[in-house]
Amino acid sequence: MIKAVIVLNTQGKPRLTKFYDFQPPEKQQELIRTIYSVLCNRPENVSNFVDFDSIFGPDSRLVYKHYATLYFVFVYDSAENELAMLDLIQVFVETLDKCFKNVCELDIVFNYGKLHTILDEIIFGGQVLETNSAEVIRAVEEISKSETAPATISRVPKSVSGWRR
Repeated sequence: MIKAVIVLNTQGKPRLTKFYDFQPPEKQQELIRTIYSVLCNRPENVSNFVDFDSIFGPDSRLVYKHYATLYFVFVYDSAENELAMLDLIQVFVETLDKCFKNVCELDIVFNYGKLHTILDEIIFGGQVLETNSAEVIRAVEEISKSETAPATISRVPKSVSGWRR
């Protein structure tokens, strides 16, 4: 199960946090600070996988990918495959890239709702739903269309249940 998805900038400011296990806000902030301190102190030439038992509890692992000014971090347990999680980060970033035409930190900041919609199409309740970025984009476009479609007002017929006025 995926326990959390976190996107941090290189200064440690969270741009997206989604916890699939309940964590009080204070604990979330502590976890984010700890994750950032681990990531910013790692050399570039080491593995993207980190055992994370001490912070998220036993059997927790962390995988991350650094793109430009952002760290994309997934925290998961041993039921998930490490390489599949790394690939899932790639799918997430590719989908964002297609939706925002070369995604950058500002796209994430100003399109927070769309970012959550994309993530919810890929992962829901800590379980992977979709790994095909084209399908995710199609679903997100459908949701966007339904949100922007003008609402139609239904009229009540003059006679209801055979009664006339």
